[in-house]
Amino acid sequence: MKSKYNFLLFIIVFALVSCHKEIKSEKGGIDIISNAYFDASKGLNKMQNFHLSKMNYSESEVLELVPDLAFPEINKQLYYIKDSLCYSLGAVDGNIILSDISGKQKPLLIWNKKEGAIFSKEWIPNYRNRKNLSDTILFNKKYKRFEINSPWNYSRFYIYPSDTILPYSLYKHAEKDYHGRLERIDSYNKKNDIFVTLQLIPRKNWDSEAKEIFEFNHFVKNSKK
Repeated sequence: MKSKYNFLLFIIVFALVSCHKEIKSEKGGIDIISNAYFDASKGLNKMQNFHLSKMNYSESEVLELVPDLAFPEINKQLYYIKDSLCYSLGAVDGNIILSDISGKQKPLLIWNKKEGAIFSKEWIPNYRNRKNLSDTILFNKKYKRFEINSPWNYSRFYIYPSDTILPYSLYKHAEKDYHGRLERIDSYNKKNDIFVTLQLIPRKNWDSEAKEIFEFNHFVKNSKK
């Protein structure tokens, strides 16, 4: 009887684990975009858009293009990111051999990177006092939501249910709690009357600059075999 009970318990645990199996995305891109609305209580006319980051990944390697905030069509910086290390590559060059970079440059911990996509180990402020909201449809996608309200700030978080893991997340701890991907944060600063949206937009294709570098490195790797 005991052996039957243990076998049944094993089946239940295995089924639960299988239902939450995470799938790592092997290739694609991520755009991080922010819109800031000033004097928001008077309307949404005073708005400024910021394209903060264009991330491209191939398995465990990430190339991040950081657009110039004043001229978004120009990339002012290129980062090579692998694991928790970050290398500043400056101008875009399709002939970069990524495997050689670690021996030529002292890396920066991604937690210390100050521009582009910000990597953080910190929790969302006041996260334990969050309130769950009903699901909603936004841009033809269904999102789970929760809000955090404080005397100085009101924020609403949108999580897309997914088992696909990207190499970058806004707040990993929230994604684990809600079994999905945090793709949008709306925040209103009550004191300064500023409403800010932050969006993480996944895509399947690489930017042309990153595509050139990845394909060159793929060619170099295969030529050595």
